[in-house]
Amino acid sequence: MSKKPSQTPYTTPRHHSDKWQQRVAQVAYRFNQQYQNQPFDLPTEVQAMPIFRDWITGTLPGRIASCFWEIAKPQKNQQCLDIGCGVSFLIYPWRDWQAFFYGQEVSIVAQETLNSRGSQLNSKLFKGVELGPAHHLNYAADQFDLAIATGFSCYFPLEYWSAVLLEVKRVLKPGGQFVFDILNPEQPLAEDWAVLETYLGAEVFLESVAEWEKIIKAAGAKVVARQSGELFNLYKVQF
Repeated sequence: MSKKPSQTPYTTPRHHSDKWQQRVAQVAYRFNQQYQNQPFDLPTEVQAMPIFRDWITGTLPGRIASCFWEIAKPQKNQQCLDIGCGVSFLIYPWRDWQAFFYGQEVSIVAQETLNSRGSQLNSKLFKGVELGPAHHLNYAADQFDLAIATGFSCYFPLEYWSAVLLEVKRVLKPGGQFVFDILNPEQPLAEDWAVLETYLGAEVFLESVAEWEKIIKAAGAKVVARQSGELFNLYKVQF
């Protein structure tokens, strides 16, 4: 990018001040560092872990990424919201689906990158990325047919995700779908992943699948599809 984004990691929009602000800022800072290719100062023993070597060489992300479209392929002219989108609009084939895509992200680096490049990729389908956390979506009620949130649930406790589920329910149209992934602590990679991410700057919560499914049910959501990956389980739910 031509200019370096502000080093301020995250400021809660709409003057929200709540108990999640510090954790959201921590996650934003961790990903700002990554997106700006800034070095991470990690202990030698962490750098010696196989999972670190896979991460630093770039082979890990492709292995563990949750391909949401495998269980919820966007349809033509649908309104879709990618929450915590990172730089995903530069990676996955959203233009092929002919659906309208909006985003929301806590990393100002990712937000600025996507807003500067997304419209160049397809100005009709790309509707912009807002800066903000998952529990305060900057969008209207009943706006979306599909909401997506992959790759970041593990950085927040279940209580936070209860709030996210309610907020997603608000912005979805009746009958809309929400696709998100959770870290499965039973997977062999889970503990090493948690160690790595904690040293990269964002603590990981290892919550059981059973506890996750309890909060899904408590939010009034019904699981309509699920898919297991090497590290994450992908869920499609309806409210």
